[in-house]
Amino acid sequence: MAEKTVRDVAELMAKIDFCMMETHSEDGRIAARPMSSNGDVEYRGQSWFYSYEDSRKIRDLKGDNRVGLSFQGSGGMLGLVGKPGAMIHVQGVASLIDDRATFEEHWVPELEYWFEDGIDTPGMIMIRVDADRIHYWDGREDGEITL
Repeated sequence: MAEKTVRDVAELMAKIDFCMMETHSEDGRIAARPMSSNGDVEYRGQSWFYSYEDSRKIRDLKGDNRVGLSFQGSGGMLGLVGKPGAMIHVQGVASLIDDRATFEEHWVPELEYWFEDGIDTPGMIMIRVDADRIHYWDGREDGEITL
């Protein structure tokens, strides 16, 4: 079976709005929470997320910037029967971005649900995840991409 490229995986990821972002807590445990990628995965190995600077995930990332992103799409008929949806796990390193121009570049109106003042929301920060390894499962096809 043909192996997927980074672009192929990005197309799968763009169809999945939410992923689970996994970080390492201060006590060494793994913490996870849902995050929206807003389809912002044109993908050269980077994913972008908005957050509040005073959140636990930001504290976690300041202590250990290794991160995992778990994406799961729906498959089959309404995701209930047949072929399972695509599943993707990204391992990478997070960087915190506090730059208005970058906020504007990645902003989509749907984010106003969480950030009512748009790119001027006080305490807002971006997380950029640079992938170093991607695992994917898409039906019977699976593989790994190392960046």
